[in-house]
Amino acid sequence: MPHLTSAPTVTGVRTAIGVPDYAHPLTAPAQWAELARPGTPLDWVVLNVAAGPGVRPDPHCLQAAGRLQGGGVRVLGHLDLAHGMRPFADLVTDAHRHLDWYRVDGFLLERCPGDRTELPDVRRVITTLRALAGDTHIVLGHGEHPCPGYAENADQLVTFRGSWADYRWSQVAEWTADHPADRFCHFVHGVPRGHLEEALRIARWQGAGTIYLTDRTDRGGRANPWETMPGHWDEFVSRVGTGVSE
Repeated sequence: MPHLTSAPTVTGVRTAIGVPDYAHPLTAPAQWAELARPGTPLDWVVLNVAAGPGVRPDPHCLQAAGRLQGGGVRVLGHLDLAHGMRPFADLVTDAHRHLDWYRVDGFLLERCPGDRTELPDVRRVITTLRALAGDTHIVLGHGEHPCPGYAENADQLVTFRGSWADYRWSQVAEWTADHPADRFCHFVHGVPRGHLEEALRIARWQGAGTIYLTDRTDRGGRANPWETMPGHWDEFVSRVGTGVSE
């Protein structure tokens, strides 16, 4: 599928694509093959085998991850913090499995709490992950702006995850201006093809360096909008790839 071309949005922020979730490589081989196509402006791709690493090694996932890593793309293991309710030992077990079975380059800590009171527990998890893997890339999946202290502990924060209807009227927290754009991620579903450029403009103005925009919807909370490749994938990739900052 050839990428379309478009004029860049000039906003001072260079963007790349972060893929927060995809269907299993066995059921969606074409989607994973598309991700591995050379030249796709990917920052990272999350590997979510079965709400985490699963209970046994999966050769299909290992192959898909290896193909991306061979092309220079980081693969992150999915760890669900369950808003701070997940036992620490379970998180460490899942992290070991991701590292041993799939050789991941980092982790997306999904459903990460954002309150100041939860910060010490999240910091403990991050410190442990870095001890296990050394130079590992940590993304905190808050889905909204947390208290500023979280930015001091992770490589990136997901500060928006939601619908296009909410995103187009969203506001950015003032404290984010103290950090470079490559520290923040936005995931937006339900973005019509005709509004891709507007959505990209919002992301860049709000200082989000890693983004994922899809026309898929969550069907009122009944579906996962991230597991299927966007219908406007080619145009999305092209617009991100040409969006050079000035």
